[in-house]
Amino acid sequence: MQLEIGICQGNKKNRAQGNDSSSGSKFWHVRQNMPKIKLNGITVDFPFQPYKCQEEYMSRVLECLQKKVNGILESPTGTGKTLCLLCSTLAWKEHFKDAISAQKIAQKLNGAELFPDRPLSSWGNAATLADIPTYYTDVPKIIYASRTHSQLTQAINELKNTVYRPKVCVLGSREQLCIHPEVKRQESNHMQIHMCRMKVTTRSCHFYNNVEEKSTEKDLINSILDIEDLVKNGNKHRVCPYYFSRSLKQQADIIFMPYNYLLDSKSRRAHNLDLKGTVVILDEAHNVERLCEELASFDLTPYDLASAVDAINIVLEKQAKELQQNDFNSEFGVDPIKSGLNMELEDIAKIKKILLQLENVVDAVELSPNGSGVTKDGSYIFDLFAKAQITFQTWNSLHESLEQILQYLAGCTGLFINTAGLHKIADIIQTVFNFVLPEGESSSIPSSSVSKYYKVHIHPDTSSQKKKQRTDLWSSSATKKQGDGVMLDSLEKKSEKSREAYGTMSFFDLLRNSENLYLAVFDTGKILSYWCFSPGYSMHELVRQGVRTIILTSGTLSPISSFTMEMQIPFPVCLENPHVIDKHQILVGVIPRGPDGGLLSSTYEKRFSEECLSSLGKTIGNLVRIIPHGLLVFFPSYPVMDKSLEYWREHDFAGKIEAVKPMFVEPRNKGTFTEVMEAYYEKIFCPKSNGAIFLAVCRGKASEGFDFADRSGRGVVITGLPFPPRMDPRVILKMQFLDEMRAKAAGSQYLSGNTWYKQQASRAVNQAIGRVIRHRQDYGAIFLCDHRFVNVDARAQLPSWVRPYVKIYENFGHMVRDVSQFFRVAQKIVGNCSIVRDGN
Repeated sequence: MQLEIGICQGNKKNRAQGNDSSSGSKFWHVRQNMPKIKLNGITVDFPFQPYKCQEEYMSRVLECLQKKVNGILESPTGTGKTLCLLCSTLAWKEHFKDAISAQKIAQKLNGAELFPDRPLSSWGNAATLADIPTYYTDVPKIIYASRTHSQLTQAINELKNTVYRPKVCVLGSREQLCIHPEVKRQESNHMQIHMCRMKVTTRSCHFYNNVEEKSTEKDLINSILDIEDLVKNGNKHRVCPYYFSRSLKQQADIIFMPYNYLLDSKSRRAHNLDLKGTVVILDEAHNVERLCEELASFDLTPYDLASAVDAINIVLEKQAKELQQNDFNSEFGVDPIKSGLNMELEDIAKIKKILLQLENVVDAVELSPNGSGVTKDGSYIFDLFAKAQITFQTWNSLHESLEQILQYLAGCTGLFINTAGLHKIADIIQTVFNFVLPEGESSSIPSSSVSKYYKVHIHPDTSSQKKKQRTDLWSSSATKKQGDGVMLDSLEKKSEKSREAYGTMSFFDLLRNSENLYLAVFDTGKILSYWCFSPGYSMHELVRQGVRTIILTSGTLSPISSFTMEMQIPFPVCLENPHVIDKHQILVGVIPRGPDGGLLSSTYEKRFSEECLSSLGKTIGNLVRIIPHGLLVFFPSYPVMDKSLEYWREHDFAGKIEAVKPMFVEPRNKGTFTEVMEAYYEKIFCPKSNGAIFLAVCRGKASEGFDFADRSGRGVVITGLPFPPRMDPRVILKMQFLDEMRAKAAGSQYLSGNTWYKQQASRAVNQAIGRVIRHRQDYGAIFLCDHRFVNVDARAQLPSWVRPYVKIYENFGHMVRDVSQFFRVAQKIVGNCSIVRDGN
């Protein structure tokens, strides 16, 4: 079937073109001819006749939805996972609406049948009778979350290829959606946010003012729009895409958003997300466990606190000068200046005092003699913050004051003010204090869940971004100038009530002595880390919000057993799907030794040995000769890749490799990544080229969701097991946490620390492996170049679709023979179906 090949080949860009909801009769004819599949009693419209694995996948999705349970579903890239997700969930949603219709009709007919050949009891079997709501507005919303907006755009394009036309909303940031010229020019995302809020509050943004008027435009509310479409239509209709997309949220059937909007409690509140009764789908979920922990954690550095104090100093200076000017104006009957910040100087100074106290408190913590840092129970964070006057009773007013100040600073034109530290502290206060408490727990005492899932770690700041020496605006040295002294003396007469707020030290005593508070902590910089060690903490928050069903899905979730244990919520439905490819499309070889017989190993003891570096160089030198087009080589870490390259260049291995295929290296700087990738692609698709080799690291950008379909990636080499750094304090504490929880839970609910450590490496390997075979007609070879893959345990952690094809090559020559034969056969059978990259 022609349509089937078009979709299976995975050319997302081409598929998206011409398939918009506004397309003409030709597209409607295709839609009418799309097959209908009956699964779990529900009719699913699918763009083509599905493969068996696709039917199985949709059945599991429907099982989750019908039974109101959670599911973890793994299906390799190229199996149409996104399309299956969308079609099955939207089919279920339509049936759910049918159930409401049937119930309403039954009530009106008093038991009589409307259609003799189709009893009402057969309508809408997506829901049980007790589950059927009274109103259509109570039909569960679908929240579709993925890692990046580009992935969400791909999902929206897949939706356009279906017969389903739900009401869609896609949430994005102001950075992506704002079209106001002045706001867009702001240096940072934080400044954009506060300037936008200021303009909305004062109704000085005409794009925002048009939102309500334009909310009835048909081509805006009836179309399926992604981020790019929203911006394009926003410019066309002169309406704010950011606030317009938020206005669509209430009536939307399906809401697309990045992970962090959903998993971060601060973002949920900012976007006013009501999750009660919703179906939550987390696509590309292989990063979810790490993201859950990171969003609930923070590292507060000395630089953060120093820059926050600097920002407060600027506010104090501006407000004090304004107050002095108003005093002068009042003597001549001139109207007072209004700054837009409705706060007393005493309150601003108190915030500065709190920040300086927090700086002191952190630096007062004694570290171990070897300077390795000290670890405390999670609840210690409340004791620490209380010493700086930040408690459950005071945090909310402090946070509101910080937000006011940030809004004020956003409106200060003509002066660049670094507000990043102030923003970070505002977020940190929310992270520590604003969480959902379990039933029966008082907000005036530390939460037991914090003690259970968190650790506080205080350690020396070894970064280059240290506190810089600065002149305090309010220090004695700054007030030696006569003008400043007069200003302070004049203001002090007006500040009798400040003595009540600060005891015997007046507001202006505090200002004059704040330098001493600062200098007391200048020499010793310590980082305050507040680390969450359970992804289940965020998952439990979603459950407490009343979510109906959570579905986690990705191409690489293996090993699934460990994944479910980390999430700490039940997942009754699990699936490890096979691939849609045939055996002649994949070769998997374990290569324990190079062509010279040297051991291939990335163990800590051997990874930089001359034997291993030399043998790996010779192995790659042989593979580039027998693998056509593009070859990907993944290293465990940047240091290993750098050291390997250095050795290869010194001993001419790099020269021999580049004589066959030019070499491209993944940059550490994300800003230059696109440029390197474009150069790689250009070489791959050059008719006169033998292809190219791309060196990258596991967990890097190239291994996380980047598409190396067809000739851009005919082979992938894994040069070692990418274990997390064993001596990293966070890794050590994570392993200790798991061992402690496992002991308390008698081992049934938690991984051991050692098992988690090994499986982090396995998951990173599986993610890198997934770069090669990207669709039904693709083919490629996978090489596991580390002797540890010979072990059964290591191979057992590979994806289920890879394991049947694994072959161990003790003889390097036999591998060369098999690989050469594999590509001859694959090119002959499926080579003609390969997709040529757009524009080549």
